[in-house]
Amino acid sequence: PFPWGTPSAVDLEATRIVAPGPEAPRFVLQFSTGESITVGGAGLVGRNPAAQPGEFVDQLVTIFDAGKSVSKTHLEFGQDSGRFWVSDRYSTNGSVVRQPDADPQRCEPGRRYFVARGTRVDIGEQFFVVS
Repeated sequence: PFPWGTPSAVDLEATRIVAPGPEAPRFVLQFSTGESITVGGAGLVGRNPAAQPGEFVDQLVTIFDAGKSVSKTHLEFGQDSGRFWVSDRYSTNGSVVRQPDADPQRCEPGRRYFVARGTRVDIGEQFFVVS
């Protein structure tokens, strides 16, 4: 027996199998702490990152920072059309994006910054490189 009741005699056709959609590109975040993490989708980075109530993320990336210069939930990241972006989450010490061959740019909290592979992102006294 089905836990949701008896199957309807009208709906006996087999379910159509669909091919999975294209997988989003993967990015590797190489941290100044020596860790490397492969990410895909959306996520949060910090000393003890946590999503807000009702917010969904694919990954929580914890950074060890003995000096506590990195906020608990310091930065948000994600993808849009295969491009990687970061957004400062109103952290205490802010975030700086250092694109290859460009001047460093201090992030305005809550604004998304699209970053190329090879970009360094400073978060407090720590940083990571997107590859």
